[in-house]
Amino acid sequence: MNQDKIEFIQNSLIQHGKNNDRIYIMKIGTENIVLLVNAINILANKNKYSKIFAKVHSAQTNNFFQDGYKTEAVIKGYFNGNSDAFLMVKYLSPERAVLKNKVEIDSIIETAKRKAGNPLKKKNISYEIIKCSKQHSRQMSDLYKLVFKTYPFPIDDHKYIEQTMDENITYFAAVKDEKIIALSSCETDKQVQSVEMTDFATLPQYLGNGIALELLKEMEKYMIDNNFITAYTIARSISAAMNITFAKNAYEYTGTLINNTNISGNIESMNIWVKKLLKE
Repeated sequence: MNQDKIEFIQNSLIQHGKNNDRIYIMKIGTENIVLLVNAINILANKNKYSKIFAKVHSAQTNNFFQDGYKTEAVIKGYFNGNSDAFLMVKYLSPERAVLKNKVEIDSIIETAKRKAGNPLKKKNISYEIIKCSKQHSRQMSDLYKLVFKTYPFPIDDHKYIEQTMDENITYFAAVKDEKIIALSSCETDKQVQSVEMTDFATLPQYLGNGIALELLKEMEKYMIDNNFITAYTIARSISAAMNITFAKNAYEYTGTLINNTNISGNIESMNIWVKKLLKE
C-alpha cells in the first residue's frame, strides 16, 4: 500500500499525501491557529490536494470558519469529556465535495439506528479475544493486507504495528485454533482521555458472526479500566455491518465525512459514531 506522510507542522501532527489526496490535521499543538492554517494552505496548494480535514477544539473553530472550513461531524466530549472536537473540512476541488451515494449512505444510517436496540444473534463459532503483543505483528499485518486493498495508515507493515504498540495503539484479536481471524485497535490520546475504535478487519470466511461487536465490547472494557472517557469511530459509510455494530453498542451518529479516506481501493465517505464510556 502507498502511504501518506506523517509529520509536524507548526507543532501540530499532520498526515498528508496523494494516497488520500488530502491533508489531515490530526492533533493541533499550537495556540496560533492563523499560522497553522496558513502553513496548511501553502502545503495544500503546493501539492494540489483536493481536501483538508481537521480535528478542532470547539474554542479554535473561528479561525477555521474564517478560512472557509465547515463542520461535517462532531466528536462530543472528545476533550476530557468536557469539550467537543469539530471535524472540519475545506474542499479545494468541487468534485471532492459531492456525496455521490447519499441515498445508500442515508439508508445504512437509518438501518443502523433502527437496529440499535436489537441484540446481535451469535453464530455457532468458538474463539477467544486477546490483547495483542508484538509476537502477533506479522500475523496481524498479513490479515490486514488480505482484507484491505488500501488503507490510510500502513497497517500491512508489521514494523509499523510494532511501533504503534510502543506509542498509543492497543490491538485486540479474535483467535480460533491459535490463528487470528479478526482484529481491531484502540488509538488512544491519554491527554484528552479519548480513543478511536478502529482498524476492524475479519477474515472473509468468518464474516457475519458478530465478532466485531465482541471485539468492541472488550475494547470498551479495557478503555474504561484505563480511564478513557470518550470513544468514537470513523466507519466506512457503505459498510452496513460496521455502522450497525456501533449503533448496537449505543454509539451516536454525528455526521458524515465526504470522500474522506482511501480504503479498500477507493476514496470513501466515512460516518462518525460517538459514545461516552465514563460518566461524570
